Amino acid sequence: MNLERHRPSSREVLQKMGRQHQQEEKDNLLVAPPPVMPEGLFGTRHVLSLMGFLGFANVYAMRVNLSVAVVAMVNSSAIPHVNTSTQDACPNTATNSSTHHNEDGEFTWDENEQALILGAFFWGYIITNPIGGRLGEVVGGKVVFCVGVLVTSVLTLVTPVVARTSTPLLIALRVVEGLGEGVTFPAMNSMLARWVPPFERSRTSSIVYTGSQVGTVIAMPISGLLCQSNFLGGWPAVFYVFGTLGVLWCVAWMLLIHNDPEKHPHISLEELTYIQHSLNRSSSTKAPPFPLLSVLTSLPFWAIVVAHFAQNWGFYTLLTEMPTYMKNILHFDIADNSFMSALPYLMMWLFSLPAGYVADHLQTSGRLSTANTRRLFNSIGIYGPMICLVLVGYAGCNRTVAITLLCLGVGLNGATFSGYINSHLDIAPNFAGTLMGLTNCAATVPGFVAPMVAGALINGKETVGQWKLVFWIAGIVYLVGNTFYIIFLSGERQPWNDLPAHNSSGLGAPQGAYGTFLGSDEVDTGSERSQGAASHPTKVPEIF
Repeated sequence: MNLERHRPSSREVLQKMGRQHQQEEKDNLLVAPPPVMPEGLFGTRHVLSLMGFLGFANVYAMRVNLSVAVVAMVNSSAIPHVNTSTQDACPNTATNSSTHHNEDGEFTWDENEQALILGAFFWGYIITNPIGGRLGEVVGGKVVFCVGVLVTSVLTLVTPVVARTSTPLLIALRVVEGLGEGVTFPAMNSMLARWVPPFERSRTSSIVYTGSQVGTVIAMPISGLLCQSNFLGGWPAVFYVFGTLGVLWCVAWMLLIHNDPEKHPHISLEELTYIQHSLNRSSSTKAPPFPLLSVLTSLPFWAIVVAHFAQNWGFYTLLTEMPTYMKNILHFDIADNSFMSALPYLMMWLFSLPAGYVADHLQTSGRLSTANTRRLFNSIGIYGPMICLVLVGYAGCNRTVAITLLCLGVGLNGATFSGYINSHLDIAPNFAGTLMGLTNCAATVPGFVAPMVAGALINGKETVGQWKLVFWIAGIVYLVGNTFYIIFLSGERQPWNDLPAHNSSGLGAPQGAYGTFLGSDEVDTGSERSQGAASHPTKVPEIF
């Protein structure tokens, strides 16, 4: 009778099995508390940062080279322009106009056609962003990132031939090029989630993603010089040189980089332990199903979407239109145009690196929470450029003031690498790649809309007043986007990051590969959270 009373029920047996499963998951963590940063200044995670930096430098060099080369490719004398003697146009007072003669190109593309060619890239880019993020989480970001760069490189190499064959074919090539490059940012974000300790996120993101600025800084002046030279035919050399560099980078990437710290053959035990403990990372890296409904109903997620959209509107306006503005409004020749167009992005790179270190220090020292760190640096990176962009329109034909404002605005924009860029990792490290893909997908819309808006405003009437409208529109988008972000963002890991996967009984531990880290805004309650999730499983659609 007494034995019958204490015989465990089926539910008690299952609960005990669930607790044993939780303990086994904990035993799989290769950690040694507290996490101690390994000795030495350079580890395998830093190799990833360096190669990611060089990868984005290549990617953006190939993205922006057409923005510079198009100035040399187009026969400007065959295109009708506004009469520059009007009161609302800058006079051409260049003192070097007699010493630098720029030959007209072979294509008669007007401003609208140029905007269509430049913007076509983003029609493909918008499609593969979510795919790249999810593939990075499921199969690993190494191959996904490399394929994206390789496709862009090969298509860049054939651009001169295609351009001379057919304008519609060139537009199609740009779309496919966008398809390839669309996977790069999400795939890299999925790798950072596996490799980067939380209190190194701001500095690492700044290093990796500012490769895009360095690529811009390098590509613009070099493209200008190549266009003026006779090397490989002038402007075609722009595409041959950067396409070749992209292919060479792909070879180095495949030899040096690995998807996970556990799979790297040369990582030290100290660095592996440090990464795993900092991320509370299990040795199992199976990607959990994506909780689509929970994500789409999450305000912190939408805060990132809106901030990302606003950032890209202003950034792409400058990225694709600045060479034209420099040439047709401030009257720089093509060499000065490319050098001066690159200068703001140099300032952005120089500002973003120390900003990343300061942001990490503010978090690790406890002076600012994760959320407030993101608010501060994103506001610097968005409101600062907003003010500068609007003031550029009122600088008129004053070259010195206009260039100073452009450099200051784009430079301050570098603070966003310690802002919304890291929010994907903050709120859901398990799905950082997919979240980046989704937000970057929405933020790609300005990639083709902003140049079209600018092209429609300035086509046939390229004056200071029309460019002022372009800058005002970008400023308003900046204002609305960042205000929404600072109100609704979160620095805490969201509950849907750790939802149980394929666990209809409601027992056992969450199956995510990444846990909570010390020092986050939200203190992880460990078993309490697991028990809560077990008692009340959330029904959400599972993707992939």
